[in-house]
Amino acid sequence: MMDIEFGVKTTPMRVAYTDILRVWEEADTLPEIADAWLWDHLLPVAGPADGPILEGWTLLAALAARTRRLRLGLLVTSNRIREPAALGKIASTVDAVAGGRLIMGLGVGGTRQPADTGGIAGPNPAEAEYAAYGLPIVSPGEGLARLAETIEILEKMWSEPEFDFHGRYYTLRGNRNEPKPVRRPPLLIGGWGDRTLRLVAERADLWNIPGPPHNGLDFLAERSRRLDAHCAELGRDPAQLTRSVQYIVDYDDPAGTRGTVLDLIGAGFTHIVLSLRAPYPDKVATWLVENVITPVRDRL
Repeated sequence: MMDIEFGVKTTPMRVAYTDILRVWEEADTLPEIADAWLWDHLLPVAGPADGPILEGWTLLAALAARTRRLRLGLLVTSNRIREPAALGKIASTVDAVAGGRLIMGLGVGGTRQPADTGGIAGPNPAEAEYAAYGLPIVSPGEGLARLAETIEILEKMWSEPEFDFHGRYYTLRGNRNEPKPVRRPPLLIGGWGDRTLRLVAERADLWNIPGPPHNGLDFLAERSRRLDAHCAELGRDPAQLTRSVQYIVDYDDPAGTRGTVLDLIGAGFTHIVLSLRAPYPDKVATWLVENVITPVRDRL
């Protein structure tokens, strides 16, 4: 049997904390679910522009305190919202609360992009979101360079007693970060551009990409092959990288969900994050296990 792991994602958009907590506490009791995830946006990126949305890292800390087993993280942290060293301190604190269960999910964040990019119809939602919170939009190249510096800073914060950092975009003097994480958090990088995949091959432990309906199977397979090519160029065994994909669950079509998940596994993805739409049905985590995860595993 292939070594397949499943996670659950609760997007904190137009949903109450108590509803998210209900899903996470239930999932924490189900060993078939390995991890749980949030996202990192400050305004809704789809549907009506109004409605509540909860900040990701604050919410993650609260959920870390209420769970005991689940690995946890953000799919993915925007590198544009927090300064790298501040993010490193936040992440270290969450890992301390979680007792070493953090997975460090990172992405470039909002950059200048044309409309209809990334499977989201319409204007680039980052433009309104970042303008509302006073965050500058940068070019994709600058965003990726900043992400690479952030990764280097995080690695130093989690391993060195004190250090200076002098990069193109960030400068630190005498950084000290205590307590360190319980263990080095695995690094997950989300994205699909060629330069992002190169960074994945260089630095990441896990690679994540949105699956259908945002990205089709052919595109996912092509991007996975491109990642293999980057690994070959760097002399890295591609089997060292966990390939992770997100898929939005259809509560009304469990058979269709199972079929798509099996297709994703067939394309080489071994970490399947089942993303839930709000409102969440009662006992939805148990429903996932009984109607998706267990039947899929029985087919492998």
